[in-house]
Amino acid sequence: MTQQANQVIQQQSLLHRQKPPYRADQVGSLLRSERIKTARSQKTAGDISAEQLRLIENEEITRIVEKQKEIGLQAVTDGEFRRSWWHFDFLEGLDGVESYEADTGIQFQQQQTKARAIKVTGKLDFTDHPMLEDYKFLHSIAGDHTAKMTIPSPSMLHFRGEIDEHAYRDQEAFFHDLALTYKKAIQAFYDAGCRYLQLDDTSWAYFCSEEQKEQMRARGLDPNELTTLYAKMINEAIADRPNDLTITMHICRGNFRSTWIASGGYEPVAETLFAGLNIDGFFLEYDSDRAGGFEPLRFVQRPDLQVVLGLITSKFGELENPEDIKRRIDEASRFVDVNQLCLSPQCGFASTEEGNLLTEDQQWAKLRHGIDIAQDVWK
Repeated sequence: MTQQANQVIQQQSLLHRQKPPYRADQVGSLLRSERIKTARSQKTAGDISAEQLRLIENEEITRIVEKQKEIGLQAVTDGEFRRSWWHFDFLEGLDGVESYEADTGIQFQQQQTKARAIKVTGKLDFTDHPMLEDYKFLHSIAGDHTAKMTIPSPSMLHFRGEIDEHAYRDQEAFFHDLALTYKKAIQAFYDAGCRYLQLDDTSWAYFCSEEQKEQMRARGLDPNELTTLYAKMINEAIADRPNDLTITMHICRGNFRSTWIASGGYEPVAETLFAGLNIDGFFLEYDSDRAGGFEPLRFVQRPDLQVVLGLITSKFGELENPEDIKRRIDEASRFVDVNQLCLSPQCGFASTEEGNLLTEDQQWAKLRHGIDIAQDVWK
């Protein structure tokens, strides 16, 4: 094979990665369609059955999957169309976890979510979880594309949930069971056909915020201790996973109705994340100065670790200047080889069913924009 042919193959591999995450990727959630919103309201009011709602969800998910294929994404999701929340819906499906209506919602910048909370009331386990069927449907319509499943990171159960002392008096036992529960969940999704699984996690971004760490301490939590506990537990959960399963982590500073919660660069947790977690790739929020600079990426030492730069915002519809995005990718490549970089929005478009403040057309334009930029960068 000639040197020129080798260069062509190498260039093609830069853009057309054979496994996720892909050069142009997405976080997962998509704006709920009006038809979905109406159907969910009708189900709550008792006007349609659960079976009727699911048929409508199936039709709308099929539509948006075809749209994702049409614009050129290699990985497709169900947009989290069957969920109200990015995390609570999944966590409530675990054995030993119950939901309840809290006194208040989660406070964002000048916005507050509806009231919802979860509590661990019994021994944790993963048995008959409803989202397995949700994934199987996505898998059945993905075709030649990769079906991407998104679930909250195991740390979110501890970070956002309460733990009944009658269920777990010992913290070590809780984290041990939580890791085993997720290990079973990961294997169950794999057995259902999943080869691309994403763990969504806001706790790591909160560990980068002095304001949020003060709030943790007020709750009696030690942020430094939690980073160690979470890293150990996550590594236990993903240990022994099949070799052909890609597990990524999305780190978010909050995403509700186009607002946010935390600010602060990755430096306080960078070494733990990039050198300590056995994750295949990180989706990192980088759409604003709240995420700091790229210097923390110097801790990426593994040549197989992919870093997906969230340089395109999902919070508003205006398209970014492509040259600005390319310049920032170039800046990041000073710390991580460009072959280990990818591009995506910083978060999903609807972490909760309310969604961010942009239109569906603007959402698709954003995703297509990322694909176009990636094709220019990795050409």
